[in-house]
Amino acid sequence: MAFTDLSPEELARYRPEIPQPADFDDFWSSTIAEARAHGGDPELSPADTPVSELVVEDIVFPGFGGEPIRGWLTRPRGDAPRPVVVEYRGYGGGRGLPHENLAWAASGYVHLLMDSRGQASNWGTGGATPDPHGSGPTTPGVMTKGIEHPETYYYRRLFTDAVRAVDAARSLPFVDASRTAVTGGSQGGAISLAVAALVPDLSAVMPDVPFLCDFRRSAQRTPRAPFTELTTYLSVHRDRVEQVFETLSYFDGVNFARRATAPARFSVGLMDDIVLPSTVYAAFNHYAGGEKTLDVYEFNGHEGGQGHQWQRQAGWLRDRRG
Repeated sequence: MAFTDLSPEELARYRPEIPQPADFDDFWSSTIAEARAHGGDPELSPADTPVSELVVEDIVFPGFGGEPIRGWLTRPRGDAPRPVVVEYRGYGGGRGLPHENLAWAASGYVHLLMDSRGQASNWGTGGATPDPHGSGPTTPGVMTKGIEHPETYYYRRLFTDAVRAVDAARSLPFVDASRTAVTGGSQGGAISLAVAALVPDLSAVMPDVPFLCDFRRSAQRTPRAPFTELTTYLSVHRDRVEQVFETLSYFDGVNFARRATAPARFSVGLMDDIVLPSTVYAAFNHYAGGEKTLDVYEFNGHEGGQGHQWQRQAGWLRDRRG
């Protein structure tokens, strides 16, 4: 591999002007309000797992449209309120098996790992949440599902699910709602940025190699999937280019970063050919949440820092707890 994008010096200065719909804030406030109006409490049941030294539970909570979203809820034993980390999955993955993601709980946190509706069959060990919404013609994957209009676009539902995951976690008696962090890699990083804008009182945001930023540049320049789903779609639907990018402006991580209010720790791989480094810098350089750090992996691609990055995140979050 080699550097896939701008030079490090150019990346540090890269701050593109991404179009913002005039009704962006109204669109999202009404979307979240509609989802919350469905009400409903999270339901917990013991997970089928040999893990014995942590509490691992199957959680079901209401997401977009009140539709059931699944996840794993993992925590240390005992009922004293603890800080919570809500984590979102990368593109095509799901919540997997209950024993696979224990590090946050083993470090003293309540950990809610959200399943991604209608995904979970590209990598990993699966998921359990369908997406019961149809759409017009699409390319394979979810990047163009419902892309004709912001109201029907797939990521409206997924980002709303993510906000409702935070709501669900904060409603639990053993969670200290004042210490809520969100995180995820790639698509999970994009979801974290959306939640950073849509939930105003988070304590920390940790977007790892975040996807779904600076859409037009990403679609024009990224050589590998999933952004190639957009280029394939637009190569067929030649008359929909501006309509598509108008829809995508409601979901661009840069526009969410502009509205974030919590401290953040990002990461980027400078040899990434799935999420171009410049698109990560676009979100980071616009990030408005005050304190922010970007961990740069000069010789890595989309895998980024992996376990090294988790160690940095965990140390940073621990120091923030006092």
